[in-house]
Amino acid sequence: MLRQLFDLAPRALALLPPEQAHEVTLRSLELGVYPAAADADPAQSVQFCGLALPNPIGIAAGFDKDARVPDAILGLGCGFAEIGTVTPLPQPGNPTPRVFRLKRDHAVINRLGFNNGGHAAALRRLQQRTQTGVVGVNIGANKDATDRVDDYVRGLDTFYGVASYFTINISSPNTPGLRDLQDPAALEALLGRLMTARAKHVDAGKPRRPIVVKLAPDIDEQMLPQVIAPLAAASVDGIAVSNTTLSRKGLSDPSARETGGLSGRPLFHRSTVMLARVYEATSGKIPLIGIGGIDSGASALAKIEAGATLVQLYTGLVYEGPGLIARIKEELATGMRRAGARSLSDLVGRRSAQWAAQSID
Repeated sequence: MLRQLFDLAPRALALLPPEQAHEVTLRSLELGVYPAAADADPAQSVQFCGLALPNPIGIAAGFDKDARVPDAILGLGCGFAEIGTVTPLPQPGNPTPRVFRLKRDHAVINRLGFNNGGHAAALRRLQQRTQTGVVGVNIGANKDATDRVDDYVRGLDTFYGVASYFTINISSPNTPGLRDLQDPAALEALLGRLMTARAKHVDAGKPRRPIVVKLAPDIDEQMLPQVIAPLAAASVDGIAVSNTTLSRKGLSDPSARETGGLSGRPLFHRSTVMLARVYEATSGKIPLIGIGGIDSGASALAKIEAGATLVQLYTGLVYEGPGLIARIKEELATGMRRAGARSLSDLVGRRSAQWAAQSID
């Protein structure tokens, strides 16, 4: 009965303003009102940056900004959770309204601007966790920071004892100038300081926490090799592809005129082509997280075949509800059977060349 009610949730939540609907969802999860996931399928277990996950499915950063429900996300059947983006100091984000549903396009535009309660509040919640499971921390910089790189280092230092891995968010379009950190020289400097900070923790006898860098889908095709070069040189543990896009090509909903980052179905092609190009450029040696437009089992499987070891979704859940997680698992199982694969790793990147050859638009 509970699962049936949750299948109706998208229709009910669509009657509320987007941010209010999001808060209702978080409160429900905090109260434990969600259907329990089926038992894990061992065939879908994956390894990512030395971490063992029961399946490759996660909910993207932005859903649980303040570490309120990471264990509930795992309880829904996700293989991992990622909280954030979290900044050193609390900040309210941009003025409302700042989230817009594009129902005709199965998309969302947001210009939230890293609204979150800051490091201290999120750290306290993560320290109070009683369950196990992989939970990454997505870290960012305050809008008015005088040294944004220092904000990232502070994030790594603050959460080092509670994070399974870190995602470095330098690709949100909603903090002015943030994407400048994707410039090769700036990226090299940022990674140098982060790797030095991590080395200090490792030298002190702490585990080596993986560092993942999250890229924008709007990087110019000619610039992509120059962006990847410092990532490879710094030996980052993973790359997340991608954040939201500024492109509005092919949209039909009136809200398409709103400023902010676009997520959802229209982002799928652009982000998957870029994912495949990153996979090809790195010869598949750096594990990838595929994000953007996943709203079905088929689209999740396509991400994996394009080069993703893990996938993350968010906007797809807005339109499809939490049952999407189970449907993705079913499609992955079907895809493995059709391919004669004994593990999901056998499917990673098997169609990367075909995807990489396509036009980004």
